[in-house]
Amino acid sequence: ESNKHNHRQNEPMLWKQRGNEVTVRPATLDSLSIHQLAAQGDVSQVATHLHKDSSLLSKQDERGFTPLMWAAAFGEKAMVDFLLEKGADPKTIARERESALTLASSGGFVDIVETLLKHGVDINTYDWNGGTPLLYAVRGNHIKCVEALLAKGADMTIESDSGYSPMALAVALGHKKSRFKVDVTETHAGQSYW
Repeated sequence: ESNKHNHRQNEPMLWKQRGNEVTVRPATLDSLSIHQLAAQGDVSQVATHLHKDSSLLSKQDERGFTPLMWAAAFGEKAMVDFLLEKGADPKTIARERESALTLASSGGFVDIVETLLKHGVDINTYDWNGGTPLLYAVRGNHIKCVEALLAKGADMTIESDSGYSPMALAVALGHKKSRFKVDVTETHAGQSYW
């Protein structure tokens, strides 16, 4: 009878009686890794972790990603700025040759792409399948990233392992705006790759 009127109060007890127990507790900020915190953009928590152990700034996870790479991959500009200010190396390459620039380009985060380019990263770095930041920006149809990379001299002749140049990839994917941007750059360079 008491369950009938106040069933919410006793739900956990009923669950336990039925054998349904909560066995996984939600993660707390203290239990998250610096990589997870960087991906979430939690600057204050990352600052706390770095204050305790400054080596975490360049710590690579099982994939070889640093906190900076995770922040770049998730578009966390304030975190990227904070980590760079603290001395994070923007040139670090992960296990499958991913870079912070490649991850930011793939996500279309032009503000992060521009910041990383100002820090002297290799604009034509390639990953395990020959993908470059420009190829990833074209693949995602991230026009602003394509423009930023081309303005800083990204090599349009580099092909992925599957044989696609940035222009061929834009055409294959039907990205008219990316194709237009690449076309204009090729024309102004005085060369045509078609």
